[in-house]
Amino acid sequence: MNELQKEALEEMKKAIHKWFEEQENRVDVEGLGKRTPLQIGIFNFVMLDYRPGRTRVDSSKSVGSAAGKKSMKASPFTREQVLHEVQPLLAQIVRERLDKLETSPLIDYRFTFQGTFATMDGLAELTVLETIYEEKKRQLLERIQSYIENELEKGSYPTKRLETFFLARHLLDPHLFPEPEAERTIALFDRIQELNKERVEALAEHRRDIIRALTHWAENIFLPRYYDITRNDYRANEYEIKSDAVLENKDEPNQPFDLLLYGAVMIIRYEPNFSKFRGQTFLELAKQLGSGKAARMLKEGSDSFSHDEVHICHELVECKANDVFSNFMVVIRKEEAGAYERAILFILSLLRKGFPKSYKIKLKSSVRETLPIKGLAKSDTHRFFANALAYSELHPLLEEYAREAMVEFEWYEDTESERSVMPGSYAVFGLGLLSERYFPLVEAYMDLVDDEHQLVHDKFTAIFAETYGITERSTPTLIACLLRSHDSLKLKIQPELESEDKLSLFVQHIETLSDDEAERVLYPIWGEAEKLAALARKAREPRKELIARLIMKLS
Repeated sequence: MNELQKEALEEMKKAIHKWFEEQENRVDVEGLGKRTPLQIGIFNFVMLDYRPGRTRVDSSKSVGSAAGKKSMKASPFTREQVLHEVQPLLAQIVRERLDKLETSPLIDYRFTFQGTFATMDGLAELTVLETIYEEKKRQLLERIQSYIENELEKGSYPTKRLETFFLARHLLDPHLFPEPEAERTIALFDRIQELNKERVEALAEHRRDIIRALTHWAENIFLPRYYDITRNDYRANEYEIKSDAVLENKDEPNQPFDLLLYGAVMIIRYEPNFSKFRGQTFLELAKQLGSGKAARMLKEGSDSFSHDEVHICHELVECKANDVFSNFMVVIRKEEAGAYERAILFILSLLRKGFPKSYKIKLKSSVRETLPIKGLAKSDTHRFFANALAYSELHPLLEEYAREAMVEFEWYEDTESERSVMPGSYAVFGLGLLSERYFPLVEAYMDLVDDEHQLVHDKFTAIFAETYGITERSTPTLIACLLRSHDSLKLKIQPELESEDKLSLFVQHIETLSDDEAERVLYPIWGEAEKLAALARKAREPRKELIARLIMKLS
C-alpha cells in the first residue's frame, strides 16, 4: 500500500477501535444484558461508513446511506482493492476485538460487521465479517424454550412487552429457526394476546411488536424467495415475481406461508389506517403465487369472524362485511327504521369484535338524504347515516354507535383530503344539530378529533352556532368545537354578542380557559386582538368592561 492508502486504513482502524472502546466503557452494559433472558447480547450489527476524513462506525443500519457522496478527500482505493486488500485487514481487526467479547452481553449470538466504502469507481458495499457464536446460540434457544413453557404455555399472568419484542423476532429469525413452524408460532402470538387482553394499551404494544416482526420476516426473508423487491424510502415496496417462483404446498396447513397471511390480517385489523395497504399487498402477493386461501380472503374477508357475523340476510336489509378491505355492504330492501336498526347493530357488533376502525359503507338505497352541512363528502357512508337519522327512535342507537366508532387517527375510507372525517362523524353531526341531549356526545367527539388532518368539523361548528346561538346549554359545547377550529373558520355571531347578557355569559366561559385556548376560541369570531380593542374603544359600560376582560386573555 502507498502512504495515502495506509493513512486511509489507519483512519478506518481508529474508527473501529473507537466504537468498540466506547461500548466497552459503557457503565450500563451489565444492566442492559439483564433486562430479559431473551436478550443474550446488545449488538448484532455494526456499519463502517468510510469517506476520507469523515469515517465513522455506528450500529445504525442507515449510517451508510450518505457514503460515496462528496468527501473531504478523494478515496485512494479502487473497488477491487477494497474487496481484496482492505476487507481482510478490517475483518482481522474486528475479529480480534470480538474475541475478547464473546461472553460479554455487548455482543449478540450473531454479529455482522458491514462496510460502505467510497472508492475511485463508486460506492462499494460489502460484509466485512459475519460470525455466529454457537454457545450463545445454544443458550438463547434454551432460554426461548424455557420462556415459552413457563410464561406462555403454563403462565396465566400478563407478560412484559420487552419479552414480546425479542421473542417475536427470535421465532422468525432464520438463524435460530431455519423454517418457522407456522402453527406453533401463530399459537404463541395468540397466547401473548390472550394473556394481555385485559390491559388495552399494553395489548396494543404487544401486537405492534408482533406485527413488526412479522412484517420484517415477510419483506426480508419470505417474500424475497419468490419476488424481486425494489425498495424505496418514500413509497411502498415494488414486487416483481421471479420467473422460477414456485410455491409448493401453498394451501396445506402449518406452512410458513400461513405466517404471511396471519401477518396480513394482523396489519389490517390492528395497524393504523395508513399502514393497512401493506397487509392487503401481502394477500395480493400470496394470491399471485396461487394461494386459494388468500384469494378467498380478498373476496370474502379474513377468517377473523364467523360467516354469521359478517353476513345477515333479512326481508328488510342485507349486510355483508369484508375486513380485508374494511367495508360494509348494506342493501336496504324496505325503507323503514327496522332496516337501518339491523344494519347499525350489524356494524356495531363487528366494531366491538375488532373490525377495522377505518371503514366505509357501500349503500344500496332509494333514499338520498344528506346532512345540512356544506362541505361534507356525498359518500354512501354519509348517506347511510343521514337516512338513519330521519328515524327519531334510532337516535339513542346512533349515539351508541358513534361512541364506539370514534377513534383518533382513524377515518371513513370513502373520503379524502379536506373532506376526511373520523368514524362516527356523521352520526355525531346529525345528532348534535337535532337535540341538546347530544351536546355531551359532540364534546366527546371534539376531544378526540384529529384537528391537524381534519377540517370538516369547522363546517359543523358554523352550523351549530347558527342553530343554537349563545345559551347556557350551548356555550360550553360551542367552545369545545372552537378549541378544535382552524384559522379559516369565521363565525357570524357578533350580532348575538351585542346582548350584554350573552356577552357576559360568553366571557365567563372564556375566562376559564388558558390564554392560548382563549385566543383559539376568539379568533373565528373577531379575528386579531386589534379588532376587539377597537370595539372596546367605542363601547359603553358595562359592555366596555366585558370586552376588556376578553382582551386581557389575549395579552
